[in-house]
This record gives sequence, structure tokens and C-alpha cells, in this order.
Amino acid sequence: MNLSERVDAVVIGASAGGIEALTALLPALSPGLRPPVFIVLHLPRDKPSVLVEIFERKCAVPVREAEDKEEVAAGTVYFAPADYHLLVDRGPQLALSADDPVHHSRPSIDVLFESAAEIYGDRLLGIVLTGANEDGACGLAAIHDAGGVTVVQCPQTARAPHMVLSALKLRPADWVLPLDEIAGMLRTLNAAAVTVPVN
Repeated sequence: MNLSERVDAVVIGASAGGIEALTALLPALSPGLRPPVFIVLHLPRDKPSVLVEIFERKCAVPVREAEDKEEVAAGTVYFAPADYHLLVDRGPQLALSADDPVHHSRPSIDVLFESAAEIYGDRLLGIVLTGANEDGACGLAAIHDAGGVTVVQCPQTARAPHMVLSALKLRPADWVLPLDEIAGMLRTLNAAAVTVPVN
């Protein structure tokens, strides 16, 4: 499952159990990573996120909290900040939004996935992980409909399977995998990937 020549960006969504799942995945990203990785993890809205502090110690690539109007850098992991939707805009650049919650969530996985599908089309890899609501299902469907690559964590391995089951109910995924195999897929996203400029 070498995706290095197929993928220009990665989006990941998770909720309940997400920190543990991401701990199994993000260390697999190598310093030669080419695509940016955008992540929404549902967080309490009333507290600052500490995800960068947690994961920058575990990762061999740069880890940042996304900022509004920030240009997207290759090989960088971006976390959505607490209480803001994260979107990918033309450029590509990042955008933050305080629009209403989606599926009771802000940031919303659907909002990120749908915006990234518009920008990256069939060069996007979308991954839905463990979670306890339906956020991410419509977004992964948008990636599927744009011709992108879709991956869902195996429900039997998810701490909270509702999110992955909802995604699978809406559209079949290209792969349904346990975390160790998703990590193996991420290891293939090295500098051999060629980014196509978005006009």
C-alpha cells in the first residue's frame, strides 16, 4: 500500500480514544514526509489544546496548532485548535471558523474533510478513527466522491466504534484496517510524493 505517488495531503479525524489511536499512528511519519497532515480531534471547547505538546515529543516531523490564513507547509502535522473549525482553502492555506458546531462538534471532522476534498480532490487520503458520534462520515464520503483514498479504522479495534461504523454505513472505504496497518500505510508517504500546485 505505497501511496507516496498518489497522495498530496492527509486528513485524519478522531474523537473518543483518539489520543491513543494517534499515538499509534503519528510516530510512523518519517522526516522525509512530503504531504501535510491535517487532524481534527474532538476536544473540550473551554480548555486550550495541549495536542501539540503531547505529539511534538512523539513525532519526527513538525507538529503545529493550525493558524488562520497560514500557508500549508509540506511534511507538517496540523491540529485544529479547540473550539474552531479547521478548513483547507486555496493556496493551499488554512482557515479557522467559529461557525456553528457540526454533529455537536467544533472543530468538526466533516468540515475539514469536505474542504480538503475540494482542494486536493483525488490526491487526498482521508482516515476516520475511533469516536462516539457520526462526525466524519459525510466528510469521508466527500473524499470518496472526489476520487480520494479512504481508510477507516477496523471497528473491532476502535475504543468507540460508532464513528467508524457510521462512515462505513454511508460509503464503503478503500481500506478497513487496524492501527498498525494504517501506521504502515503512513510510513509510505515519504519524499517520493510529488505535490501538484493548487491554483
